[in-house]
Amino acid sequence: MVLDYFKLREQPFGVTPDARFLFLSSTHREALGSLLYGIDEGCGFLALIASPGSGKTTLLFHALHQLREKALTVFLFQTVCTSIDLLRALLVGLGVQDTQGSLIQLQSRLKEVLLAQARLGKRVVVAIDEAQNLDDSVLELIRMLSNFETPQEKLIQIILSGQLELAEKIASPDLEQLRQRVSIFSELTPFSREDTQRYIDHRLRVAGYTFEGPLFTRDAVALIAEASHGIPRNINNLCFNALSLAYALQRKPIDSEIIRAVIADRDLGRFRKRTSLAPHSGASVRRAVPVFRPAKLASSRSRVSMQKFAFALAAILALGGVLVASRWWLGNKTAMHAQSKPLLVAPTPSASSPPVPPAVSNPRSPAAGESSPAVPRASTVSVKPGETLIEICVASFGRCSPELLQEIRRLNPHMNNLDHIEPGQTIQLPLSVANLGQPELSISRSNHE
Repeated sequence: MVLDYFKLREQPFGVTPDARFLFLSSTHREALGSLLYGIDEGCGFLALIASPGSGKTTLLFHALHQLREKALTVFLFQTVCTSIDLLRALLVGLGVQDTQGSLIQLQSRLKEVLLAQARLGKRVVVAIDEAQNLDDSVLELIRMLSNFETPQEKLIQIILSGQLELAEKIASPDLEQLRQRVSIFSELTPFSREDTQRYIDHRLRVAGYTFEGPLFTRDAVALIAEASHGIPRNINNLCFNALSLAYALQRKPIDSEIIRAVIADRDLGRFRKRTSLAPHSGASVRRAVPVFRPAKLASSRSRVSMQKFAFALAAILALGGVLVASRWWLGNKTAMHAQSKPLLVAPTPSASSPPVPPAVSNPRSPAAGESSPAVPRASTVSVKPGETLIEICVASFGRCSPELLQEIRRLNPHMNNLDHIEPGQTIQLPLSVANLGQPELSISRSNHE
């Protein structure tokens, strides 16, 4: 569906190290040339250093592919291992079936295989990926493999490929002898903005895009280059998700607005915020690729993800709780001050005096200076934007108590959650709070009785 919409034969931004999609930037060409030159010259050790996702594995596959006619190549990627594990993996890569025995026996068996390949006129080239994970003892074993040589040439050549930690490890004093044997250090640096544009176009071309028009606008590519820091794997992830979002919105070409939405969706900080708001184990987790609605996207400055909105809403509600508590305290303080005056008690009715109707509190009574309406205000209120039920209770009755909330719930059985009210929603309020637990009203009632 996505591929058909953009007229592609295959996914151009996959995660597997497919050599067909290898883009040789200036730094990649230099590194590849250094590796091939070092092998042709018979250097024992070479090193390839790059940040994660820079394409070093794809480059290694490409280099070994070019050597397949004149060398027996082995690619090792399982680097969390012991010295014996490494020797056994190397022997298996060289076609040896029996890999049992001690460390010395395995080394002897490896030397026999290397000598047999030398007599056939073939070199043995071993590429060890993610070499920064190797223990110092395993690196020391690898150094000793360089002693397998004849007076004319090395029997085995080794490429150590890894992240920046590999360079730090080789530079340590404990591995001084290994560092002296590394003849060439190559490094892959991040793409520039121009390289990012050429990289995207190259992968689209391999995937069958006809370039009847640009698939990514110039502003979108510039934003991808900035957000990815020039790392190919990051570029692939951004472009892959941009294709999915653009297809969901049925939009071509892919502009900076879509890229901003993808960047915001890949912000992992929202999961930390969600965890702090809902720490229980049953909390749902948003999918990596969300379901997008075909509506116009807001700009990056105004677009706020639902997770950020939830966090902001929680902060606003907390601040609202503080304000309500302050109003309640000031109201009680005023009431306590009023209680210091003589308490007005309803007179005992007599036969000669007419009955006095009970007073009815009027929700949301008019402010000072306003004229009272001729008809008593109804008990129905409409929720204003940004208003909470607690604020409605304080504005209408001067307080908010559990008894009052319980009465509101009874009057509004359709309200499942009192904390969630919508602007414009109609809410029924009690006409009086006299029977909802106010101490002074209960005293007045006892005197009346």
